[in-house]
Amino acid sequence: MEGERVQRRLAAILAADVAGYSRLTGADEEGTLLRLRALRRELIDPAVDAHYGRIVTTTGDGLLVEFSSVVDAVRCALEVQGGIAFRNRDLPSSKCLEFRIGIHVGDVVVEGDDLLGDGVNVAARLEGVAQPGGVCLSADAYRQVRGKVDLVVQDWGEQQLKNIPLPVHLYAISTDVRAVPQKAGSIPTSSASSAPRLSIVVLPFANLGSEPDYFVDGITENLTTDLSRISGAFVIACKTALAYKSKAVDARQVGRDLGVRYILEGSVQSSGNRIRVNAQLIDAETGAHLWAERFDKPRTDLFDMQDEITCMLARVLDIELIAAESRRALRERSNSMDAVDLTMRGRAIWNQPFSVERSREARRWFEAALRLDAQNVNALLGLADTYSTEVANFLADNPTEQIQLAEAAVSKALNLAPNSAFAHHLRGTLLLRAKSRAPDQALRQFELAIILDRNFPWAYAMAGVTKVLLGRAEEAEAYVAQAIRLSPRDPWLDFWYLFIGVANIHLMKLDQAVERLRSSADLAGRGCGFANYLLAAALALAGREAEARDACATGQRLNPKFSIGKFRAGALSDNPLYLAGRERICEGMRRAGVPEE
Repeated sequence: MEGERVQRRLAAILAADVAGYSRLTGADEEGTLLRLRALRRELIDPAVDAHYGRIVTTTGDGLLVEFSSVVDAVRCALEVQGGIAFRNRDLPSSKCLEFRIGIHVGDVVVEGDDLLGDGVNVAARLEGVAQPGGVCLSADAYRQVRGKVDLVVQDWGEQQLKNIPLPVHLYAISTDVRAVPQKAGSIPTSSASSAPRLSIVVLPFANLGSEPDYFVDGITENLTTDLSRISGAFVIACKTALAYKSKAVDARQVGRDLGVRYILEGSVQSSGNRIRVNAQLIDAETGAHLWAERFDKPRTDLFDMQDEITCMLARVLDIELIAAESRRALRERSNSMDAVDLTMRGRAIWNQPFSVERSREARRWFEAALRLDAQNVNALLGLADTYSTEVANFLADNPTEQIQLAEAAVSKALNLAPNSAFAHHLRGTLLLRAKSRAPDQALRQFELAIILDRNFPWAYAMAGVTKVLLGRAEEAEAYVAQAIRLSPRDPWLDFWYLFIGVANIHLMKLDQAVERLRSSADLAGRGCGFANYLLAAALALAGREAEARDACATGQRLNPKFSIGKFRAGALSDNPLYLAGRERICEGMRRAGVPEE
């Protein structure tokens, strides 16, 4: 309509398609389509979701994705290209799917769910000139991501792109360091670090307020100790790090001096009755900031606060360091990853919000690691965790077999690492799934895991839900709340809210149950759908029938195989209070419209 205002916004646009798609379909149309669908379902769509992207349009072999951040777009592209390279390693070239990806940031025109305009056109042209398996950035996009993501790039200079009036300055990102030739005029790049994997130093936090030095130094010391519990971590001793106290330092020089890949630095400030702690994780090779977080806490007991802050930092750093090492391995050694690299890649995927596709993608990496090193404890535990979690969420293809495989992996891991908190946590989880139903023994395993690692939130969460199984639902929330305190932004937070919601249904605190289960369902997004079914039950029991049917419909879209019969068969305890609570949940599901079988 003439005079109608055109809606515009700034967006990062990722365009991707399969190189040589016509040739591949000409040789094997059905097989190519099946492999492409599997890539979309198991790798590309979950990666887009994990990095906050929105798929705008798809074609036979390509797609257009919108991101609000270029950093998210680039990280998504690297994850996709690395995952595809891994899948292609054992395939003949005639069956390998290779994507070309272009990324541009610019103004786009919004028409409903569609995007148009020069911002989209430039991204599409960049994809057309990208190398198979590579990523091509415009200068506008590169300026936004430089220094924020550790990249190996080649400056391609200004290029004239088809149907784009002005030349565009291009940068090519390599997903394999060896693939990028170094030549005069290219952007300076970092070389593969000789420092140990997961190597880090915690520099003394700066005291920017009036807090006593012992409080600030205690954060540094406790965090150094807690990070040492991360499996495979190499952490510089606190006394060595104290040599840098109150000194202006260059992160890259510190990395060279101490032989570490990562540096954690931070500061403590106070104002009135509140204390603020800032922390930044830095790549010691490039000086790039990989992660930053701020913690604001009311002033209470200084030692309790110090303990809480260091516990939270240790958990989030475990996740961030694994993610950073996974990206490094994909970038530097995508075709020659060893068992440790493969395991960390699996853990990085597993540390993202749960879905069955992501679970099976992570498991493929763990299995690949075990083919190279059958005694890799972290790979064994990752394998067991994926199997067990699928069973717990009624998504397993063969629950009995998957529990048996998980039990074998955990038993082997415990023989190799008897003091692993993660292994004892998984042993407890599997005791809940055993035919003999042993929640009391499982609880002891979770309590042992907490003794071994006070920062392991999952042990607290599982101890809480086990209280429900033992007929002590009133005790559950305190345990699960401790897990949330330890990791308030955890990728598995939806499960912990679900546990509290279940406890509230058992206690017939239905309004609280609805609130927690709705939070769980919202956080899970396109996950397994179990939270939606439990939410439907709580709403129905509260007399909110229309809302209950809506929640049930969402659950059926996400997991159409779920039924009341499967839920009832999944009882984990013979305790009469627990079983009575489950029957109430079944009745709520029935009222909401969940199928019986």
